[in-house]
Amino acid sequence: MHASIGDRLHVHGNAVGQPDRTGEIMEVHGAAGAPPYLVRFEDGHTGLCFPGPDAVIEPGKARARPSRPTAKTGASSGRNAKGRKK
Repeated sequence: MHASIGDRLHVHGNAVGQPDRTGEIMEVHGAAGAPPYLVRFEDGHTGLCFPGPDAVIEPGKARARPSRPTAKTGASSGRNAKGRKK
């Protein structure tokens, strides 16, 4: 598990009726993005976490992948859908 500051830690509830917990990673104390992480949870609680198998790292907004550009249609480029001139 590797994380960067600004990523989100999502810990799934591990018992029936236990809600998931989500928080922002404020500090990374391990080498190369490894745990432990200092996490500020949505309820305002801040704690040092060693996430288990019920946790996932979600990229922060700065690291989120950009959306893929859509293919241009022939109308705007002067070419048809197969790339040939009209």
